[in-house]
Amino acid sequence: MGVVRDLDALDLIFVTAEIVKACPAEDTAMEIDVDLRGDLEAEEEEENSLAKHASWHSLFNFTLKTDTFPLLLALIFSIAAGLVTPALAMFLGKIFDLFTNFGAGEIGGSDLVKEVSTNAIVLAALGTASGLLHAGYFMLWLVFGELQAKHVRERLFNSMLEKDMGWYDMRTDGIDTLVSRLQTHVRELQLATSQPLGFTVQNGVTTLVALGLAFYYSWSLTLVTLSTVPVLAVALAWNSARMQPCIEAQTEELTKASKIVNNAISAIETVKCFNGQDCERWQYRKVVRRAAKYFIRQAQANALQIGGLRLITLGMFVQGFWFGSYLVNTGQKNPGEILTAFWACLMATQAFEQIQPEVIVLEKGRAAGATLKSILNQMDGGLEITRRSGRTVPLFCAGDIEVRNISFSYPSRLDQPALKSASFYFPAGETTFIVGKSGSGKSTLGNLLMRFYSVDSGDMLIDGHSINAIDINWLRNNVTLVQQQSVLFNESLLNNIAFGQSDHGRVSREDVKQAIETALLQHTISDLPQGLDTVVGTGGSALSGGQKQRVAIARARLRDTPILVLDEATSALDHISKSLVVDAIRKWRQGKTTIVITHDMSQVQDEDYAYVLDSGVIIQEGFKKTLAKSDLGPFQQSEMSITDFPFTQARYRQRSQGLRLSSCPAHEDPPTRKESEILMATRIQPKKGLISGMLGPQPENVRSPSQAYISLLSPTSMYRWSVATSNPQPHEREIPKYSDTAEPFSPLWLHDVKAVEMTEMNSNVVDTKDYAVQQEHALYSSAASPRKPQRERKLTKAEKVRRVAPMKKVLMTVWPALTWGKRMVLVLGFLCAAIHAAATPAFSWVFSKLLATFYLANHSERSRMALQWSLTVLGIAVVDSSVAFSMHFLLEYCGQAWIDVLRVEALKRILAQPRSWFDKDRNSVSRITESLNRNGEETKNLLGRFAGYAFVAITMVTMAIIWSLILSWRLTLVGLASAPFMYVVTRTFETVSGHWENRSNDAATSANSIFTETFSNIRTVRALTLESYLKKKYSKAVSKTLKVGLKRSAYSGLFFGLSESGILFVTALIFYYGAVLVSSGLYTTETILTVFTMLLFSISQANNIIAFVPQINASRDTATRLLRLAFLPYKSSHEDPGHIRLSHPEPIVLNNATFTYPTRPTFPVLSSLNLTIQTGATTALVGASGCGKSTVASLLLALYPLDSGTLTINSVPISHLHTPTLRSLIAIVPQQPTLFAATVAANISYGLPESSPLTSTTSIRAAAAAAGLDEFILSLPHGYNTLIGDGGTGLSGGQMQRVAIARAIIGKPRLLILDEATSALDGETARGVRDM
Repeated sequence: MGVVRDLDALDLIFVTAEIVKACPAEDTAMEIDVDLRGDLEAEEEEENSLAKHASWHSLFNFTLKTDTFPLLLALIFSIAAGLVTPALAMFLGKIFDLFTNFGAGEIGGSDLVKEVSTNAIVLAALGTASGLLHAGYFMLWLVFGELQAKHVRERLFNSMLEKDMGWYDMRTDGIDTLVSRLQTHVRELQLATSQPLGFTVQNGVTTLVALGLAFYYSWSLTLVTLSTVPVLAVALAWNSARMQPCIEAQTEELTKASKIVNNAISAIETVKCFNGQDCERWQYRKVVRRAAKYFIRQAQANALQIGGLRLITLGMFVQGFWFGSYLVNTGQKNPGEILTAFWACLMATQAFEQIQPEVIVLEKGRAAGATLKSILNQMDGGLEITRRSGRTVPLFCAGDIEVRNISFSYPSRLDQPALKSASFYFPAGETTFIVGKSGSGKSTLGNLLMRFYSVDSGDMLIDGHSINAIDINWLRNNVTLVQQQSVLFNESLLNNIAFGQSDHGRVSREDVKQAIETALLQHTISDLPQGLDTVVGTGGSALSGGQKQRVAIARARLRDTPILVLDEATSALDHISKSLVVDAIRKWRQGKTTIVITHDMSQVQDEDYAYVLDSGVIIQEGFKKTLAKSDLGPFQQSEMSITDFPFTQARYRQRSQGLRLSSCPAHEDPPTRKESEILMATRIQPKKGLISGMLGPQPENVRSPSQAYISLLSPTSMYRWSVATSNPQPHEREIPKYSDTAEPFSPLWLHDVKAVEMTEMNSNVVDTKDYAVQQEHALYSSAASPRKPQRERKLTKAEKVRRVAPMKKVLMTVWPALTWGKRMVLVLGFLCAAIHAAATPAFSWVFSKLLATFYLANHSERSRMALQWSLTVLGIAVVDSSVAFSMHFLLEYCGQAWIDVLRVEALKRILAQPRSWFDKDRNSVSRITESLNRNGEETKNLLGRFAGYAFVAITMVTMAIIWSLILSWRLTLVGLASAPFMYVVTRTFETVSGHWENRSNDAATSANSIFTETFSNIRTVRALTLESYLKKKYSKAVSKTLKVGLKRSAYSGLFFGLSESGILFVTALIFYYGAVLVSSGLYTTETILTVFTMLLFSISQANNIIAFVPQINASRDTATRLLRLAFLPYKSSHEDPGHIRLSHPEPIVLNNATFTYPTRPTFPVLSSLNLTIQTGATTALVGASGCGKSTVASLLLALYPLDSGTLTINSVPISHLHTPTLRSLIAIVPQQPTLFAATVAANISYGLPESSPLTSTTSIRAAAAAAGLDEFILSLPHGYNTLIGDGGTGLSGGQMQRVAIARAIIGKPRLLILDEATSALDGETARGVRDM
């Protein structure tokens, strides 16, 4: 084993809370069997099929009866608003007929002005009605979209709460990724059922009514004009069918991208320590590019749709005007009727054209609606929690538990039984222990007792009642499970403890006093910035592993149920804390049923009854005193492997009496933390056998005289200490040599340096009560005079609302993000947009020429000119449709390229941020994932959809105004006189809409955070019966989101209506003044008609842009969130300045080092620490939970900078070292290892370059074998190619730790840091790892 030989020369730093780690039991593996994947894959295929073939009814899958009223109102307002345009067509036809008659000399100037004035007044009234109707339908559709989002959020939350744990185990993408995907679908459905659906209904009504109007005035002309529409309809249907599979494929790839981001940010310390940043970025980039490929196909189909529709719209003028001229020549219709019919046809096609930009949004919305419905239907199927109603509710729980011949396999791995015909008896009021190797089935019993799963055969009884017949709420309120991985919620410490009681909202500080004392939390609380009111962060990130376990124990103490299951509940505690806490638990649990799953045989007393499990079978049971006499039986082997100390547990109990607690005198101030901090700059003179006594048998290289060893240990191995607390020499402190006859001192100062003085053995006995009294005084005296937090400057109202980046600033990031090739594509896209913009004024001019043909007296001349100008229109249509297709496709292509660069750049910069950056709430995993995934999708619309439209509108309006000024400056200036009013209304609309969009997004993000936290920790939620609380909390957040959304709809709708009505007021003014100018003889009718058409078409385009303002603001808000990440400081943290590359990371010297975590600036973790680690030394850092052991490891890996003092490696300050090189020389095995969603081989070789020979199969297997994992991996369905991690084959805690060990040693590091690296391993495996 080459790997092992290379490890022999490593420096080993054991960061541990006790001299020899006992071997915690681990959670039974919940592995997903490949054979069961068939059903799940079938479900996913069904889900994908439904999404691909979703009907438009899917948009209303979550519409309730209570939504009928707002939906009907929205439809009524939309239909009425849709009638405005056909009505406008009627009046425009009449007005153009008046001008035509005046040009033909049929009416005089005064009559023209009078008639046009009357119609202008009607147009103004129509404008008022239009404003009210548009405001109403806009507001109501936004309300409808908010209601749909609320309903689907609540249904998803409630349905997922009802699912059995097996359902969660079977999610192939993992729960976090599933949650992210669901939230994206909810957002897509909400967007589709809001403004886009309203626009579609309005424009659909406009299309139908305009067609009806056209048929009314001239059915024959309408049929001829629209003769090409059937061809268009077939093409659109074909195009739509092409888009759906691409949408689903893109969604699937984005889900994978979210999974990569989620895993990388969740495991940021592992990513940094193993230099995995480039690996994560490369994987993310690859997946994002695949997603982009599918979007480009969507963009191509959509652009083809828009271009084709443009060709049909303009091309219909050829046959339309030719046939219209024929009808006028034959006397069948007058010019007014022809123009009205033609205007109606034109408005119908334009209205239909306006639907096209919304097609992608609606397509995604209906796919999301179908997918969500499919997922909910699957939830309504199997693996559901047994219903709570109609079940037995016993009046009293004595705590007598009988397990009868149960067999069980996890739903995800039916072919590997976790328990086989096992029978247990746990008598009421007694404590029973369960021990066994990793994966033996110990934790499974706790899962079954909590009824997370149902047994395959056999039965479990509590007080004679089958647990399947007992009401599940009663069961979980009478049984408490405390697991090794303690889960805390992002709330105050008080709330996290109070969750132990069902009425936790009424729990007071006094109520939790006893629970805090039992868990020895007094000083932890007093050191927190806000004491019990301190918010512990997502997952309890503000606390260490041991502190989180204490909080979980305190929670269980407050809960105080008749039955308690402790599953490695103290594995992260140091030995003294563990001993004190266990004693306190024994005292508390006297007369109550307690099941202890543990590796630590020191907790098992002679009179305790124990079961020994192996591979799901009970191989030994009995009282410890009886089992200990068996000749090398399984129980005895377990005990030997765990208690291989220099003295037995009994002797430890005897010697631990040599401690004395001394409180600080009342007249003296307690010593400060700095004065009494543990000074670890220690030189220990080892004697032969010291290391073997501590760590078991050693490899030969350990005994080599050239090696030095430094061990800072707990009392189980160190027998005499000399501790100085004042001004020690920086690198030296004498400690007497090891002596077999010396009595032990307990470093109880590891828990309470303020209240404990270490002396010799002739002192008082330490027990939990004495210790708790000391800490109680510290806690409640500080509570009586709470520290005053620093006063912070109050934020102004403007500062509280995050500023949304202006459109210009966002779009200015496009050019630098693109390669030169894509920049040319972007330029070409805007060039096409310019041509597309020029086509409208050109068309307007040609259209005016067509109109002029109607008042030509010569019929043949009229027909000839109509044909001539119709063919000209055809030429414009071909050019315009081609550039419209090119503009949309090229800008969408560049928009996707831009977002891909921003996403990858954002992830690169995120991973380059210092570790402290990730502790902030705004940088949580869920928010970062949302910003890169959903926000990225919405941001690209700014370039792909809206920038093109805005550029076209601005260019078109500019050209039209210039042209109109040349033709009739008077009429044009009158039209422009309303520009300031329209600008103010539009800007106000934009500002108001942006403000409320921001607030709405923030509220939705808060609700999403609760959703994510609930289902990421679903096992703890179930165990504590927090479903009702979290349901209320989530419902409150969703209701707040709805409330903000309703306000947003009201304000946005009001100003949208104003902007819409203003257009018609301007139109009425232009027509009136045009009539005055024509009647006065200043301009010809043809000139005025040309200016009319130009201004009307320009106003229409500008109006279309105004309709996009809410969507533009939504994209601006999401762009702001994404750009914040993409422009994070890079190469500017403490990790980056150094350039010195070392080949050996030793010796290590910490000199007067002080450090506080940024999230707890008032709580120093290290204070004036002096520590030297010599070359080739094996060093153990020991101490209580939260005393700074793991912090030292973090500092060595440059995860945090020191506040003061120095850290030198090989005589070079760490700030001068090249951090990636330093980390390549160091490997760490954390207490809570991380698995990535990849194969076993990829997890072991994580961080290594692909070209490295260490990534070979031989090297990977050697590392796995050294970690005792090779045999297990080969038993997996696909061996080293088996997927593990989130959504893959589940591994137990011990198996995960062994993967982490293999990952650490495969790179042949010069320095190996083991941070509680064997805490989840059974004794035999742990000893094998230590002997490695």
